Amino acid sequence: MPNAALTEKTDVVLIGAGIMSATLGALLRQLQPDWSISLFERLDAAAAESSDPWNNAGTGHSALCELNYSPQNADGSVDITKAVDINERFQVSRQFWSYGVENGILGDPSAFINPIPHVSFVHGADNAQYLRKRYEALAPHPLFEGMEYIDSPDEFARRLPLMTRGRDFSEPVALNWTDGGTDIDFGALTQELLAYLGATGADLAFGHEVRDLSKRSDGSWLVTVRNVRTRETRTLISKFVFVGAGGGALPLLQKANIKEAKGFGGFPVSGQFFRCVNPALIHQHEAKVYGKAAVGAPPMSVPHLDTRVIKGRPGLLFGPYAGWTPKFLKDGKNTDLFKSVRPNNIFSLLGVGVTELGLTKYLVSELLKSEAGKVITLSEFIPRAEARDWELITAGQRVQVIRRKGVGGVLEFGTAVIAAQDGTIAGLLGASPGASTCVTAMLDVLQRCFPQEYAEWTPKLKEMVPSLGVKLSDNPALFHEVWDWTSKALNLVGGGDNTPRHAGVAANA
Repeated sequence: MPNAALTEKTDVVLIGAGIMSATLGALLRQLQPDWSISLFERLDAAAAESSDPWNNAGTGHSALCELNYSPQNADGSVDITKAVDINERFQVSRQFWSYGVENGILGDPSAFINPIPHVSFVHGADNAQYLRKRYEALAPHPLFEGMEYIDSPDEFARRLPLMTRGRDFSEPVALNWTDGGTDIDFGALTQELLAYLGATGADLAFGHEVRDLSKRSDGSWLVTVRNVRTRETRTLISKFVFVGAGGGALPLLQKANIKEAKGFGGFPVSGQFFRCVNPALIHQHEAKVYGKAAVGAPPMSVPHLDTRVIKGRPGLLFGPYAGWTPKFLKDGKNTDLFKSVRPNNIFSLLGVGVTELGLTKYLVSELLKSEAGKVITLSEFIPRAEARDWELITAGQRVQVIRRKGVGGVLEFGTAVIAAQDGTIAGLLGASPGASTCVTAMLDVLQRCFPQEYAEWTPKLKEMVPSLGVKLSDNPALFHEVWDWTSKALNLVGGGDNTPRHAGVAANA
């Protein structure tokens, strides 16, 4: 046992310096400013893993362009249920960020969020028909107002010149276009939230790795932390622990030995993007354009050509190109996957191995694809793409959730909050649309882990998220009210005339 005299005490321990821990910390600081907060990150910088702007596509996932959120049913109709749910959750994030800007938690919003059109792109008669049905299902919905359906080659050329040159328009093309999309630098957003936490008294310790979590008899947690440089060890007693360590969350939740984490496994998938190195091309494209995943390919494989705005400068990336490594973090170890295997999750892992043969086939094909083959994939979006204009970068590591189902398991492409029944520890597993829906996820943590306090916090929470407890899709008047407020607070309109600011991104770069 550690020396009690040398054991520190804190109210909250946050593990990982990504967008999730930063969001939860900022929420708690507003709700309970007298609580002590300690954050530990094993790397030397904030947002250095999945929250880093070049480790993700930066899409404010709101289902405006991501076709996997609006699948086509067997009868040809389009199911928009998930699209509406994702959009609802993103609106919650917009509200909290707007509150943050207006109340000194966040600075200039253009440092982390910028307006960029979100576009769905397909080619072929059948796909064009699907996109029209998608438009007809979404456009009348309050959360998707302003969406356009475009199948004119001339209009396509006017809006997407980089994707036009060299294109054969004898095959039908179609777009769903929404001006109300955004590009988000989750790295900058995370850093601002953590700076606020540090300025208000939180202990932020970088280069510190949490090595163990053990439950004490009084319900608190003994947290063992090691300085990765000096190898010195710290021990803390905390009333509450949040594991927001991305791919590193599952091993820590397993060490905590909570029953709610039993049966869960993780399937790591790495990714690469082409990043454009030709400024002339970057300035010819101002949109996030999402295509359709190949038949049999998983949702994470959806190809997209994304305008990025990072540190005020526009960029352009295309991908993803999936790969595989047993690491759970980009900066992880090759033993991560094998160390995560437990008697309680081995059948979940084996079950997925049997049922996800399509994913295996896809990953093998991606791993065998040469750089020239990757350029061919890019040419579906940019017909005259040349390798010299692009560099291949490795993106963040994603660990997809494997959940127990029957005697086997099922692979989930989303996020999952794991919380102990007594509310003393919680963690987040999974990937997209994670960062975009971080506020909803952390409100879920608060509600599940602090039920008594949550009732007392509700008035303050409604200051931060006015739509709390209300479905905006059922209340168009409230949606328009919060949309106008957040658009103004986040400076997503220009000149007071609702003109999207994306029109000036390239010119001002």
